[in-house]
Amino acid sequence: MSAPNAGDTAWVLVCAGLVLFMTPGLAAFYGGMVRTRNVLAMLQQNMIALGVVSLTWVLVGYTIAFGDDAGSGLFGNLELFGLADLKVPPAPNLHVVDGRITIPTLAFVLFQMMFAVITPALVTGATAGRLRFGGWVLFLAVWSVVVYAPIAHWLWHPGGWLAKFGTQDWAGGLVVHASAGAAVLAVLLVVGRRRDWPHTAAPPNSIPLTIVGAGILWFGWFGFNGGDGLQANGLAAQAVLNTHLAAAAAMLVWLALERLTDGHSTVVGAVSGAVAGLATVTPTAGYVNAASAVAIGALAGLVCHFALKLKYLLRLDDALDVLAVHFVGGMLGTLLLGLFGNRGVNPLGADGLFLGGGGGLLWRQLVGVVSVVAFSFVLTWLIAAGVQALIGLRVPPADQERLDQAQQGADAYHLGGVTSLTAPGAPRRRAAAAPAGEPAVPPGQRVRVVTALLEPDPAANSADLRDALLRAGAISVIVSDAAVATTTPQASLLPRGYWQDQPLSARLRVTVLVGADGVGAVLDELDRMGARRSDTFVQEAERVSS
Repeated sequence: MSAPNAGDTAWVLVCAGLVLFMTPGLAAFYGGMVRTRNVLAMLQQNMIALGVVSLTWVLVGYTIAFGDDAGSGLFGNLELFGLADLKVPPAPNLHVVDGRITIPTLAFVLFQMMFAVITPALVTGATAGRLRFGGWVLFLAVWSVVVYAPIAHWLWHPGGWLAKFGTQDWAGGLVVHASAGAAVLAVLLVVGRRRDWPHTAAPPNSIPLTIVGAGILWFGWFGFNGGDGLQANGLAAQAVLNTHLAAAAAMLVWLALERLTDGHSTVVGAVSGAVAGLATVTPTAGYVNAASAVAIGALAGLVCHFALKLKYLLRLDDALDVLAVHFVGGMLGTLLLGLFGNRGVNPLGADGLFLGGGGGLLWRQLVGVVSVVAFSFVLTWLIAAGVQALIGLRVPPADQERLDQAQQGADAYHLGGVTSLTAPGAPRRRAAAAPAGEPAVPPGQRVRVVTALLEPDPAANSADLRDALLRAGAISVIVSDAAVATTTPQASLLPRGYWQDQPLSARLRVTVLVGADGVGAVLDELDRMGARRSDTFVQEAERVSS
């Protein structure tokens, strides 16, 4: 046996780290798009996969996926149970390993483990707000062994039946995205819809967090697609370049479509398009040239954008559009390989229809799509239904909008005025302010309280607001957030082209303490700032003694 190649080994280990990094990236990507009170639950649903699936992979998942074929092409035997006896590098494998490649078996185990981890985590975006944590953990453990590992064997083991049939999948268009997308369909049938869906919108709590997560995914995808050749060579460079170009093309097409359909090109649309391009190029990255990668990315932006409506046609509450981005993207890329495949890029591949190879590869890709989707859907439904019956997979409806408190007893954000007060022992960054002077109105004297509602924009400068009211005679000014009922709901744009009609509109509530002789001047100043007299109130009050 040849000695392991140090450069190839280092590259595969780095790529394994990049793919691992994608799981917290996915957590952030999804976590920013859910409601404020469900953020921690979403993060945990993703991160727990690193713990659960890593162990199931080492114990039994790897041997089912990459152990010697049991004879049927459906799964491997159990000789590598628990990785008890690993002495040789991976066997020659469809598109990634040949006689020239020598890396330690454990490097291959680790790299493939990270794919097994992130694949079921994709489901959490569709089921946002509905998963019971214990049920999800059990589902992860079973699904990673019963569904993921056999599909990996079919396509990525030389004895797998789809591998022998000639279906190709460079880095997981079928093994990862199509299998996870079919799982989404099945799980949604079991956990059902959120309350009031689709009539109640769910605005994101932190778009910046989503953008950071998308950036991590894009970065990690270089390892996702670049490492599948198991060599640090020109083919790896081609796969990484193709990955980036497809994401860029899909992003631009998605933004153009947003502009045409909704009038705005949004940052959430940009990263949604990029992720769609990344998912779509995944099965093709090591088999096509750069120009084909651009075309594949552009088609991904087009098709996946219009696939956003798929969940309404199917009446499935896919909260974060996993079906449109990952399921459609994975299947689309798999089929496009039948058109753009190029043996000049990778001799282990095959020419597609556009390269003179005829329709044979396209047919083999179609068979792969149908087989993987059907297998994953049926078994996932059985697993999800079994978990639901055994310990529960769906959370009670009352907990859907408060998963963080229900499952963790904590909140992701502490932004309220009370929780932001300085606690005993906290350091002071500057000297305390000097005591305020004597009040303009002595205690016990009658004063007036003027309350008005203002549009946020005219009162955006707090210093100007304060100074204007003080000049008018105000003794004190208090400003707080408020919401008022509107006769015509205010339409607002949500991520990925969705709209919601909000019957409550944001306002600023301004409460002013003023002497009786200054009420008129304060009212005039509030009028100038846009307050309506019908929403303004004057009440008598008495200043209490200190």
